[in-house]
Amino acid sequence: MPQPADGRPTDLCALVLAAGEGRRLRPLTRLRPKPLCPVGGRALVDLALDRARTATAAVAVNVHHGRAAVEEHLAGDPGVHVSVEEAEALGTAGAVARLRPWADGRGVLVLNGDTWAPGDLAAATAGWDRDRVRLLVAGDDRLRPPDRPTSPIVAAFLPWAEVARLAPVPSGLWEASWRALHAAEALDVVRWDGPCLDCGTPARYLAANLASSEGAPVIGEGCKVDGTVVRSVLWPGTRVRRGEELVDAVRADDAMTVLVR
Repeated sequence: MPQPADGRPTDLCALVLAAGEGRRLRPLTRLRPKPLCPVGGRALVDLALDRARTATAAVAVNVHHGRAAVEEHLAGDPGVHVSVEEAEALGTAGAVARLRPWADGRGVLVLNGDTWAPGDLAAATAGWDRDRVRLLVAGDDRLRPPDRPTSPIVAAFLPWAEVARLAPVPSGLWEASWRALHAAEALDVVRWDGPCLDCGTPARYLAANLASSEGAPVIGEGCKVDGTVVRSVLWPGTRVRRGEELVDAVRADDAMTVLVR
């Protein structure tokens, strides 16, 4: 495959999905769009971009909900192509189709912007044949049950032929592509043994933070802690007052603390 000087292929680009509303992560997403919620002190979208860049230098992020805040955040990274979904969010398949002029004949690596899955995708990229859709599935090399995958999908590699046939309308990759390929046994599923946590709910979001810190509290920049913090996350600039004990919680600002029970 064509490769630049740094060894990453040039026939592949990546899309980090970051246009979702984040309803399940409420009330945290009332303060920040989901892609900007920090895990281990860094925004989820930045962690996903790091992961994408282990496979390719060409990276894009789609935006819709919370667009202004996400675009402002991404402005600090000039290497990111921003794909704007203006009128409505297009879902996973529609987002890939909307990106087609920029992809321009390349395969597309698709990553969820709300998934914490640190690791290097270079080996999976090198082993991909460029003809079949390849899914990296956490902890399994099968999709069960047959109507929808139940294990988290870490990444998806889409060949250009599959990208070219998708429509830029609201639609999902499972419904528009993967289900039929899976039924025809034309879908490559590869087991991912690294960590992988979907941050879609407050409980999962807290779990990802604690996994990133090996169980220690995650204290954001500028926090003031005079009380006790156990298995919790403090967003930047928050405080825990003297005599206060924060356990299994996310403190997003001084007016919002989400208890995970």
